[in-house]
Amino acid sequence: MTKQLKADLALLGVTIIWGSSFVLSKNALDYLPTFNFLAIRFIIAAILSSIVFYKNMCSIKKDTLKYGVLIGLILFGGYALQTVGLNYTTASKSGFITGFSVVIVPVLSALLLKQNPHKEAVIGVILAIFGLGFLTLNSTLQLNIGDLYTLIAAVMFALHIITVGKYTVKVDSIAMAIIQIAVVGILSLFVTFTIETPIIPKGFEIWSSILILSILATSGAFIIQNAMQKFTSPTHTALIYTGEPVFSALFAFILLGERLNRQGVLGSILILSGMLISELDWKRFFAISRKKEASK
Repeated sequence: MTKQLKADLALLGVTIIWGSSFVLSKNALDYLPTFNFLAIRFIIAAILSSIVFYKNMCSIKKDTLKYGVLIGLILFGGYALQTVGLNYTTASKSGFITGFSVVIVPVLSALLLKQNPHKEAVIGVILAIFGLGFLTLNSTLQLNIGDLYTLIAAVMFALHIITVGKYTVKVDSIAMAIIQIAVVGILSLFVTFTIETPIIPKGFEIWSSILILSILATSGAFIIQNAMQKFTSPTHTALIYTGEPVFSALFAFILLGERLNRQGVLGSILILSGMLISELDWKRFFAISRKKEASK
């Protein structure tokens, strides 16, 4: 098994975990204010990660700290907007809109590198935009405020994928991931004491959701992402993440009984189609197909 295949399988596991996180987060938000929840989730994750990987944290270099804080700020923006948005939209819709970040990755990569995006990316973006319209706009063509927040969060998550891919090869990827998590926790703690009335949650249901999110969906997932992305490309990572909205819809259906209407299903299909078209290596696909035909 190659390093890239191992990395892809690990990232697929992350995708499944993140797919379940929309339902768990929505359950937690029934009991906690938004930033109160984020602070607890990310601070627990940062502490546990630091204990497990204390050797990495004892030898942090200047660049690791610098890149970790920078990417942590981007990550905070994404989670803050996504979690606020979850208060006003469904878990399944949040998953599909967040998945739009996959389509944005190649476009932002092209813009940041001052290169024209390839035609597949353009087609993918167009399909995904139509899909977003079907998924989020109501009969009066109004956008739900929760969907809007989640859409902006998707842009932040796309930037996160790009920056992790750029910097993880330069520094200690595990230490950089833990710094990101800590930045989100500290900023969330500051915001909750500034604009909310923070509380300590009580009850098995809320704490089970928080601990699963902290240990698996935050600490484990981001450390795996940062460690594995050095063995694959940001675009390849984004392709694997196309499964996240599918898993989010599946978990939302099983655990919350959420169902998308026909318009929402059509929008979801268009978004997924846009993701796949923009990320698949079509030249390689057709080249392999031609070779198979020639060998017959």
